[in-house]
Amino acid sequence: MTLINFILDLAALLLWLSWRSVPFDPVRKATPATLAGTIRRAEATRLKRWHFLAVLAGLLFVRALFYWQFGPAVMWTPRINMGIVALAFPCNALMTSILFSFGSFLRTWMVFHFWLLALVIINGRFSDWNPFHKLILLQLGSVGRWPRVLQILAPILAAAIIWISIHPLLAHVGVVSPMQSPGHLVGQGALLGVWIYSTLKFLLPAFLFAHLVASYVYLGSSPGWEYVSVTSRNVLRPLQRLPLRFGRVDLTPLAGIILILILLHTLPNAVLNQLNRRNLTLWPQ
Repeated sequence: MTLINFILDLAALLLWLSWRSVPFDPVRKATPATLAGTIRRAEATRLKRWHFLAVLAGLLFVRALFYWQFGPAVMWTPRINMGIVALAFPCNALMTSILFSFGSFLRTWMVFHFWLLALVIINGRFSDWNPFHKLILLQLGSVGRWPRVLQILAPILAAAIIWISIHPLLAHVGVVSPMQSPGHLVGQGALLGVWIYSTLKFLLPAFLFAHLVASYVYLGSSPGWEYVSVTSRNVLRPLQRLPLRFGRVDLTPLAGIILILILLHTLPNAVLNQLNRRNLTLWPQ
């Protein structure tokens, strides 16, 4: 069930990206070069922009019904894992199933757009010529043109605002405890914003590993591989002065992968494990 939910989250994300991409379709904005190019079909276009949002909402609602009907039968308790805390949504009630369906997609949506923003922060305006970078900027809209300081703070502020907004509803259905104080609520939101940075342990090592492979295996010349190369070099810039090159062998990407995994995975997990052993928690109660 967890795998099915993840696949449906990806499908929902693709529907969202399709909805966002319709205004940027070059074919829709292209000026006809010939008289034949001005001729349009008599029938209306089958898919309109709002259709994607309608299908997206339908998908999230239908899968909530599916979880409500079949989740208890297979003894499955859906959870939204946010690193510091995992929210459990019992499927024995339709409302909690709906909240889980939409909340799970919201988590995927936030992580994906944070990854896009992280790539913009890493590359800045250096890769504006690259079509992949242009697509990322189009998806982010005006946020992609904000000053870098605001871009770095934006995920924390956005996570805190979203958490503060949905917390009363989650408390009403019993997913979380009622608010003890506004300070605790703000602290929880800030921690969720910090957690989202730890998800880079999935994105950045993937870029560095692809860059490492492309360094020794010729995979052709394409804007995609060029973007991977530029991004990886920017990520590895703090390690360039270290003696990690031996002849034709460059261990910098491998060292970068290890360092990222230590900082964003091993170290946070070690801290959480130590706190659990002492019956302590970072999560404000």
